[in-house]
Amino acid sequence: MTILKTFRQQKDEFFLHDHHSPLTPEQKRGFQGLKYFEENPDLRIEIEIERFTEGEQVQIQTTTGDLQTYERYGRFEFEVGGNRAALTVYRNEHGFFLPFADALAGDETYGAGRYLEPEPVGENRLLVDFNLAYNPYCAYNPNWSCPITPAENRLKVPIRAGEKVFDDHEA
Repeated sequence: MTILKTFRQQKDEFFLHDHHSPLTPEQKRGFQGLKYFEENPDLRIEIEIERFTEGEQVQIQTTTGDLQTYERYGRFEFEVGGNRAALTVYRNEHGFFLPFADALAGDETYGAGRYLEPEPVGENRLLVDFNLAYNPYCAYNPNWSCPITPAENRLKVPIRAGEKVFDDHEA
């Protein structure tokens, strides 16, 4: 079993059995596992990030109307399906944060976007693995407060990697 398959299996176990799961008891009763795109090695990329002015703080609104503060860290360009795209990476006390919505949002992926936590791999370099893209907890349960993907991270290209939209009618 690959590392990614093991990770996904462990996530399903967490969602089904852990008391910190975002699923309601009703959702857990019929839960058959989350849905994912097939692993796409081309969307596991090491990127060089173009840093913004250090310390530029932005507030991102959440689904419950709160505000969360992040440093607008930098921007990177990449290619997906023969198309160029660019995303902004944010950072807070917990590390790097990459919220994004792709062209599949609202159809195959969660409408408000998905999240990633890029890993540093050198000076001004990050590992961005879209295969690990996940839905925020508010995709499962509106009682959770989740940062809303900023307009600058809404892509016109599809990212066919990571977690698909959650349909609790199937759960």
